[in-house]
Amino acid sequence: MAGHSKWANIKHRKGRQDAKRGKLFAKLTRAIEAAARAGGGDPEGNATLATAIQKAKDASVPKDNIERAVARGAGGVEGAEYEEFYYEGYAPGGVALLIHVLTDNRNRAASDVRAVFTRSGGSLGEPGSVGYLFEQRGLILASGDEDTVMMAALEGGADDITESGDQWEIVSAPGVLGAIRAELEAADIVIDQAEVTQMPSTSVPVDAATAPKVLRIVDALEDLDDVQAVYANFDIPDEVLAEVG
Repeated sequence: MAGHSKWANIKHRKGRQDAKRGKLFAKLTRAIEAAARAGGGDPEGNATLATAIQKAKDASVPKDNIERAVARGAGGVEGAEYEEFYYEGYAPGGVALLIHVLTDNRNRAASDVRAVFTRSGGSLGEPGSVGYLFEQRGLILASGDEDTVMMAALEGGADDITESGDQWEIVSAPGVLGAIRAELEAADIVIDQAEVTQMPSTSVPVDAATAPKVLRIVDALEDLDDVQAVYANFDIPDEVLAEVG
């Protein structure tokens, strides 16, 4: 599993997201609102909205919250105008960071992101400085029988299936993520995570001394209200991730 995906999964399993449930819900509904505003309120004809709604459902966002976010975005209720863009930079140890921002105040977002880099010993880069290292991919983490998972994932159009601890990591083109998910669900496979993400083409080995610094800046950026996601290309040994987690 990609290093950052593994770290996110460790945090999820330890329940660290529960303490930030309100902030997580706000970010997920913001993504729904922005998707509905950009492409309309019908998820059947708006793949980005369908993905955002499914991600919110996976996180147990209440149905009413989802419906209100769609209504705001589609124009039924007055809402904010959001801008979507990326910041790029480096964490300690030369780890590349790609930061996905969705905000109604670009100046606030810029100030908050710069402050985290300054406090955490990272460096903010120019546009394009690390973006070329990442590729948009579909990622599903599933648990189940090997043959059943393999068959369902391949039937849905998966490009790669690998074992990662007690889970299966399924990587695909973003456009077939929903089809793979449907095949897995039809086969009664447990889906632990399913999202369109940015996966690095290369990774940077990080030792035990540097790992806490890298994870600290990633977590601090993810904690910002305007940041939807942070993608990183660190490769931290499992035992170090577990200890730091």
